[in-house]
Amino acid sequence: MKLEIITPEQIFFSGQVTSVSLPGTRGLFTVWENHAPLISSLVKGKISFTADEKETELSVDSGFAEISNNVVTVCLELVNEKA
Repeated sequence: MKLEIITPEQIFFSGQVTSVSLPGTRGLFTVWENHAPLISSLVKGKISFTADEKETELSVDSGFAEISNNVVTVCLELVNEKA
């Protein structure tokens, strides 16, 4: 599935991933291929994703995510690469 992490200034990440974990308002949730469509607000926490068998973790304050047709779009105000 495709993951896009965007901020007002840049496309922070765009690529194929096998899974994405997000800090939703109601708790941490993981998105896999063929996940049901969903829109969720995000709270302060960590986003982690696996691409090319490498896991990346990012700290975030807030934002929202949309999951649709094997595309996960994450919109954030700011990304902190030091998780």
